[in-house]
Amino acid sequence: MSRQILVIEDNPDIASLLTLHLKDLDAVVTHASDGLTGLDLGLSEKFELIILDIMLPGLDGIELCQKLRNKGIYTPILMLTAKTGEIDRVLGLEVGADDYLTKPFSIRELLARVKALFRRIDVFSSAKPAENNEIKFENIVIDLEQREVKVRGKFIDLTAKEFDLLLQFANNPGRVYTRSQLLDDVWGYGHDGYEHTVNSHINRLRSKIEQDPTKPEFILTVWGVGYKFNRDLLAGSAA
Repeated sequence: MSRQILVIEDNPDIASLLTLHLKDLDAVVTHASDGLTGLDLGLSEKFELIILDIMLPGLDGIELCQKLRNKGIYTPILMLTAKTGEIDRVLGLEVGADDYLTKPFSIRELLARVKALFRRIDVFSSAKPAENNEIKFENIVIDLEQREVKVRGKFIDLTAKEFDLLLQFANNPGRVYTRSQLLDDVWGYGHDGYEHTVNSHINRLRSKIEQDPTKPEFILTVWGVGYKFNRDLLAGSAA
């Protein structure tokens, strides 16, 4: 079946180029030339991927991405940016984008990123669902269908990427992840040099789910390596 892709790009030449080459991946491309139209399409129609420029008329890509995630739209987002500053790239990832490319970019690299995101979608969709669509540990319940987390009986408000990060840990309790591995597995593609993005997400996630973030119960630091989910919680009762 054809992949449905939304391209939100105000430059007509770039939009035409993207549309032409994405069709080689058997994709059906819908194009929006401004942020407000892109937001309406992203909220009203179902896509498997959104390619989103940051600099857009009407509504910029950062705010558009935030609005989609806040509305519970978890479609993978590949962000395009003409800015080269590190803060712009990190900001794009931290508001919920799954990957980014800096203009000018090669079509070969863009298609490689798109294929990587599609592989991640396919792996997720073919994964065996948990019984009752829930993952339960001592003091924490993760609802996969509703994408909700309850800690000690209270619902916790997580961003899309915080939820994905927690789910990655909870699906593999006891496994130690390096920051680079988490970038690959959770963000969907390697981002060399941006491991501190993982650190900031871990810190925010801990501030929301841990009673004392300085003495975490769920996500443990493995010094000199990375992080892991506390395997000992498997023996406890669910919240």
